[in-house]
Amino acid sequence: MGRYSKRKKRYGGQFALIPFRIIDSDAYRVLRPPERAVYFQMYRRFNGNNNGYIEVKDCFEKVNRGIFAFNQVVDKAIFKPLAKGYRMFPQPIRSGTSNALSNLSNVVTIPNNVLQGQFKDAGVNTARFVINTTLGIAGIFDVASYYGLNKRDKEDYGQTLGAWGAGPGCYFILPVLGPTTVRDSIGSVITLIGGDAWYNVTVVNDTQYFSEADYYISRVLDGIDFRAKNLESFDSLEKSSVDLYASVRSLYLQDRYRKIQNIDETTDTLSDDDWEELDSQ
Repeated sequence: MGRYSKRKKRYGGQFALIPFRIIDSDAYRVLRPPERAVYFQMYRRFNGNNNGYIEVKDCFEKVNRGIFAFNQVVDKAIFKPLAKGYRMFPQPIRSGTSNALSNLSNVVTIPNNVLQGQFKDAGVNTARFVINTTLGIAGIFDVASYYGLNKRDKEDYGQTLGAWGAGPGCYFILPVLGPTTVRDSIGSVITLIGGDAWYNVTVVNDTQYFSEADYYISRVLDGIDFRAKNLESFDSLEKSSVDLYASVRSLYLQDRYRKIQNIDETTDTLSDDDWEELDSQ
């Protein structure tokens, strides 16, 4: 009989060691498979010197938890009932609304495509915006897809800052508006001071064709549309989470990281084009 060798087996290539204290932690246990996949992608990118970029600090957690609790009350009292009412509208109306709002978002996505060097996506999104705004009647119908111009991911100035190497800074919660980071907040400010053509022609200039009310109505509709698509997802998250605040924080930060790094993994929330899928479930 041969002897068993006591020599340790060596493995070639790089690998990542995940400490048991992380795997056994409550924060890791509440993660679902897609969330764990994103975590491993993040862990794989850690090189010993970039922990500040990967791990976002919750600098104001006590205050954040208070605002989060307030937002939960507002959601249950206002936004969730509105979302349920919105779900009662016929599917073509909901799809048309989603299409129009998605088309409108291109005025922010296109300049960010250019700033990130995504020139092909910028060209596709520009063509989609022109075609859907005209032939698609203000974006209500996604005519561009019939011409092979498939929808690209949304981009914003927070993502552009991240793509340029800016770290996220502290994580915090805004009343009503929800989760954000210092970097994403700066991106939102850039949007409001000239980075959003829709904001410029409605709020800033208030032309005879569009008014300030048009902008805020579109923003409210966008929020209700998103909430309506994710009623089941949010309810499931609330029921399955040991710490809902920590779960929402984790999901938000993972989603932002995925978008900045252009990682294909998706969360359980639905996209702008999933009304047909939702109705078939």
